[in-house]
Amino acid sequence: METLIIKNNTNTKTLTQTMFQSEEEFEKLVFDTPELLSDVFLIKRQVRGSNKSGIPDIIGVDEDGNICIIEMKNVIIDSDIIPQVLEYALWAEKYPDSIKSLWLECEDRPEDLEIDWDDTEIRIIIIAPKILNSTLEFVGKINYTVDLFEVRQYIDNNTQFLFLNKLETGNNSKKVKPARGLTEYNEEYYKKIYNPNSVPYFIKYTKEVEKIIKDKNWKLETKYNKRYCTFKYGFTNVFGVHWVGTKSFSFRIKISKQEAENIRTAKMTKYSIGKKTAIYYIEPNRTKTNDFIDIFELAYKKLLG
Repeated sequence: METLIIKNNTNTKTLTQTMFQSEEEFEKLVFDTPELLSDVFLIKRQVRGSNKSGIPDIIGVDEDGNICIIEMKNVIIDSDIIPQVLEYALWAEKYPDSIKSLWLECEDRPEDLEIDWDDTEIRIIIIAPKILNSTLEFVGKINYTVDLFEVRQYIDNNTQFLFLNKLETGNNSKKVKPARGLTEYNEEYYKKIYNPNSVPYFIKYTKEVEKIIKDKNWKLETKYNKRYCTFKYGFTNVFGVHWVGTKSFSFRIKISKQEAENIRTAKMTKYSIGKKTAIYYIEPNRTKTNDFIDIFELAYKKLLG
């Protein structure tokens, strides 16, 4: 049993890990806490599909348009879980229309996320309080992207503390279909799938945001991906520049809808309830990145508490 020590200027408190009462409670926690998987839109819990035995715990779609098979266990797990999640992944690869139907039924799905259902990739996410190192050896031998997360909870009266640890799976964490090789997301890559005239502007705005981050000395990591450039604190996307279709793009900032509506320096285009993110469409040469400094700072300071 692990402990969490919380220390401030006046006292020290020790909390013992609180086990989840059931796998259902564990699943509900993950489904109701989107911050744990910040780049994944969770579609449905306990998905039942055709022509397969067993039930994947959660189905999702990430911001790259990958289908995410999320398997959770409220126990210590080892490599025995791999055959089970592979079965789910093969089903998802064979029957993407089943997942497409679930996606279309979601009323709060991200409107700016376009998915090529004829060319989707599968991402496996395994979550448990504890994952043994032996699991990593098997992960490296399969051709799906696999992410392993440990999630543990600690309770202090009415306050719940969640511990999130992403295990390093070597080059498998970036693995794609073997024939494609490793993708480098840069200006040349974006010009192949987006409007070539829009790409330089997209890069320009990401660099301007990077300069703000550097000037403010914020501890954020830049991550380019197929559909966006995000600025992360740990596993959490704080804000970023996201493609909308093939020509347009927007700022996406993780603040509440009320906070976004109260801001006067920039007008919000719309709000994603599912991702708890304010969306601001960018008009190249008209939208000024510096007008968003206060909003970026609000999102960053909220994260730090």
